[in-house]
Amino acid sequence: MSHRGNHKDEQYTRQCVKELYDSQVGVRETGGSNRGPHVEMYLESVDLGPGYAWCAAFVSWVYQNTGIQTPLSGWVPSYALERKRIYQRGKFSKSKPQQGDVFLIWYHKLNRPAHIGFVDQWGDKWIVTVEGNTNDNGSREGDGVYRKRRLKKQIWVVSDFIGNN
Repeated sequence: MSHRGNHKDEQYTRQCVKELYDSQVGVRETGGSNRGPHVEMYLESVDLGPGYAWCAAFVSWVYQNTGIQTPLSGWVPSYALERKRIYQRGKFSKSKPQQGDVFLIWYHKLNRPAHIGFVDQWGDKWIVTVEGNTNDNGSREGDGVYRKRRLKKQIWVVSDFIGNN
């Protein structure tokens, strides 16, 4: 689905993405780490079996089910495409992040982005997110889908797969 230049279509699409990710808040792993009916559905959407980390699979599943073209991948770095980036380390490159864009967090220990989720609200110092495979502490190996508040300075990159075609 290309929404190039059509602001009304883009806002409708963002609303659909929000409704779907909001509907998943409260999903929890069951039967072990990185397992459970919803978790396995997210993983299956990117051809991964039970037991894999699933934050990126959750993002892909939401986008697939709202007709957004993104990498079909459970690998966080695949969402850091240069041409889709609109924000990086405190600087806007194209536009202000909006609801339905994805944020990535860099992990120095791994030397790569290793957690991803949705931007729900973009504030001055804080952002509200919806993210999978996290917990109340913001871990990248959590137990469910949560709505969180994160300090903006934690964010490495925001990518726009909805309006940035």
